[in-house]
Amino acid sequence: MLAMTSRHRAPLRRDCLGETPKVQAGLAFARETRALPGNRSERCMRSSVFSRSRCVLLLIMRLSLIAAVLICASCHPAQTQVADFPAQRERMVKEQIIMRGVVEERVLAAMRKVPREEFVPAEFRAESYTDRPLPIGYDQTISQPFIVAFMTEKLRPKPTDHVLEIGTGSGYQAAILAELVAEVYSIEIIEPLAKNAEATLQRLGYKNVHVKAGDGYKGWPEQAPFDAVIVTCAPERVPSALIDQLKEGGRMIIPVGAKFAQELYLLEKKDGRLEQSAVLPVRFVPMAGEGLER
Repeated sequence: MLAMTSRHRAPLRRDCLGETPKVQAGLAFARETRALPGNRSERCMRSSVFSRSRCVLLLIMRLSLIAAVLICASCHPAQTQVADFPAQRERMVKEQIIMRGVVEERVLAAMRKVPREEFVPAEFRAESYTDRPLPIGYDQTISQPFIVAFMTEKLRPKPTDHVLEIGTGSGYQAAILAELVAEVYSIEIIEPLAKNAEATLQRLGYKNVHVKAGDGYKGWPEQAPFDAVIVTCAPERVPSALIDQLKEGGRMIIPVGAKFAQELYLLEKKDGRLEQSAVLPVRFVPMAGEGLER
């Protein structure tokens, strides 16, 4: 057995690398296999690299989206939520109105109730309760909250009163009066403002406010006489038509004077005569129409 094994065993030839041809062929095949571009090993490696790259890309995209949302939120800090307005309204009453001497409880209650933000253009909505007038278009403004409260208190409005307002503007002053008196008749010379104010007042449920587009200098003779008259634009002199339409014992609050030199006057009709007193220096938009021409 050993001799036969010896006899059939052929000497193994080695090449210069010291390996037999079969071993050498196997190594060559392995080396060649590693070099082939489409083999499993390389595919797995490429798949792993691709997976990691995709994860990194998705992470970057998510971070970018989060950053975009945060930046977008910080770009619009002026958009105040509706829930904040009641607190701002209360602070307005305490800091801008009561601290300046307006104390009539019915007036303060109206100022607390009426949502001033509803009468302010959308772009100024966040500033509704700031201590200043705000533009409402057509070179007109909604008056400073304190002025609205001050003028209203000076009228001493009663629940049975019929009041004439000259200069509807946004409708805010009319809404305040509507909380305090029986009927409000308001005239606005700029027709688009009159329509906007009327729509806002109706939407908010103020059925006792009547708005018309017209020249306030002439008053509203069809509805006269009035228990009180409030004028929110400044003529250079008190219109005689408004005096005639004021009841005996009635009161009128009106800014009078040139553009940069106005006084707020309180007028009271007693025994057919007017008693007047200057109560506050102010600056209102000039009265248009016939009042401007005179």
